[in-house]
Amino acid sequence: MFKILLIEDDKTLFNEIKDRLSQWSYDVYGIHDFNKVMEEYTQVMPDLVVIDIQLPKFDGFHWCRLIRSHSNVPIVFLSSRDHPMDMVMSMQLGADDFIQKPFHFEVLIAKIHAILRRVYDYSTEQQTNILVWNGATIDFLKNTVSTKTGEVELTKNEMFILKTLVENKNQIVSREKMMRSLWDDERFVSDNTLTVNVNRLRKSLGELDLGKWIETKVGQGYVAKEELHD
Repeated sequence: MFKILLIEDDKTLFNEIKDRLSQWSYDVYGIHDFNKVMEEYTQVMPDLVVIDIQLPKFDGFHWCRLIRSHSNVPIVFLSSRDHPMDMVMSMQLGADDFIQKPFHFEVLIAKIHAILRRVYDYSTEQQTNILVWNGATIDFLKNTVSTKTGEVELTKNEMFILKTLVENKNQIVSREKMMRSLWDDERFVSDNTLTVNVNRLRKSLGELDLGKWIETKVGQGYVAKEELHD
């Protein structure tokens, strides 16, 4: 049974979400003291976090940043605010998805299903744990990319995108194919979400001088170029 930590201070909404998720056999936990979110997170050690942006004391961005400093656990943001920068900020902090309030519970549940399936099925069933690309070693179990000069740790989304591109290296992967692979149903995904995730991947790889090999083909998709040797 997957454990979900729901960081939501609206008790009515919390109980409604918990009831809906419990129907799918998810074990849902809440926060008792919003001054001690990290302590309660550590006690639960959830498989997925659903977090509101507007919270008592510190906002969801603050707690997302702290969680990300310790773990790559999937994170889904909820927000009643409609500013596009909220979604951009959440993706930059390493969130896996962003859902605007009010939302249909079917959408929330579908997204959670897809993320858990992608993250945990992908981790346990991955047959090729190591790939070498442009002199870098990609470790799918550790979610790391390393070269002689250093190592970077990627989020689940970044690693999945990189895996898809590298397995189709030097070929254009369409945005539509990428979204279907990531979220199973592209109707639940904004086009901007994919753009933000690819930009974050490119920035992470840039620390190893690899970002230049992820190219955007305007109107077509993305391609992971590989240096050719004679």
